[in-house]
Amino acid sequence: MQSTKFQRQSSFRRGGVIPTAICLSKATISVGVLSMSVHAAEVGALYQLACLMLGGVLTVLSIRCRGQWSTVFLVHIDNPYPKALKWMISVASIETKKWSFEDVCEELFHPVMSIFTGFMNACVCLGSAAGYLIVCGQVFVVIFQADNATRNLFVVLVGIFVCCPMALARHVGFMRHLAALSVGALILLVIVVAWYMGDRGIDESVTTENFLLGPGGATFITYMNSINNMIFAYNNQFNVPQLTGELTPEPSRNGMTKVALLSTSISFLLYASVSILGVLAFGVAENQKDSLILDLMPVRKEIHVLISLIAVMFSVLTCFQFHIYPVRQFLAYLVRKARGRSSDDEKTDVVYFGRSLTRWYDIFCALGSVCLVVLIAVVITSLRAMLDFIGAFGAAYISFMVPPMWIIALRRKDEKNFSWFSREILFSVSFLALGLFLFVFGTYSAILPILGL
Repeated sequence: MQSTKFQRQSSFRRGGVIPTAICLSKATISVGVLSMSVHAAEVGALYQLACLMLGGVLTVLSIRCRGQWSTVFLVHIDNPYPKALKWMISVASIETKKWSFEDVCEELFHPVMSIFTGFMNACVCLGSAAGYLIVCGQVFVVIFQADNATRNLFVVLVGIFVCCPMALARHVGFMRHLAALSVGALILLVIVVAWYMGDRGIDESVTTENFLLGPGGATFITYMNSINNMIFAYNNQFNVPQLTGELTPEPSRNGMTKVALLSTSISFLLYASVSILGVLAFGVAENQKDSLILDLMPVRKEIHVLISLIAVMFSVLTCFQFHIYPVRQFLAYLVRKARGRSSDDEKTDVVYFGRSLTRWYDIFCALGSVCLVVLIAVVITSLRAMLDFIGAFGAAYISFMVPPMWIIALRRKDEKNFSWFSREILFSVSFLALGLFLFVFGTYSAILPILGL
């Protein structure tokens, strides 16, 4: 009985599979859910759901190839060329004992590659964090009908008094309880959208044809931006290395496989629900506003709508820590290299006021990152434009280009019988080609609306 009780009490411990999956899904489900129905209204539910399903599969593959190196030599020692997908169970942080993109890239490539990858990762995370503050600003405007100056002041105050303290946490796993609550907050938003549709009926602009296939007139750019949003919506790979390192009792490939499947399933269900309900409730094409927050403005005085808007604000602020942490890792890597120290040298570092100099640098970098995010959120107010660009520019590289490059580099480094024509390497090259396409054409399609072209 005591053993069972202990297991139940510890099932939501930091590093457990379920809380880790919730943390990873929370890093995934954030502001992306607010613009899902906008894209679904343009391209149709069938295309949107197909993209979401494909994105979910690719995300699981990407996480599994990034989250577990532990058996790269053990599982495949008797079969250097396993079936096409077996390699996805065995590649990333565990074998190298490195818990950041920068350190893994340095292990397999070169410090220049580490810096470039860290920079791209930081761009994604800074943009995502700015998106959270943009949403907070939208909620504030909707509730209080505030002008732009007041909205900017609110964003700055939230950044100082909420985001700065949260950005200082050493570990991502401590957010597991808040992450669970914030996922529940977004479920509440889905319920409110369903209530809106039930109360006012299906929007008059919706027909069976345009619901399934879109209203027509969508260009290649429109479809590409929908894919960009999907990439951003599933983009949680930046947290995989540190969450892998925090798994207890020890990092394992089976644990990260369960985490990937569970977190992606939660994300897909929420995204699919919002895509369908949002289109039915608010209509197609121009009837959709920038986000669900603005769509709900006409009924903002309803108490349950007001509660859901506040819950959304809480949810996106919870995400803030998940996105600032990789930025801190990148800056810590740069500082460490400048000081000529390794990733495990903090215990031997000089101590000031009870904290190591490494930790002080980490604190200053975290606060500086928050200040930059606040500046971005004040300057840019369009959530959709921000998400499309981030999804194309940075998330495509981090999610779909880095993992296959790791696989190829690992095989070239550790296998004597390396062949470009093995199924494993051909799959990796195909995955890399997809990432390159999304990176180039996705960025192009996201920039055009920003430039007004």
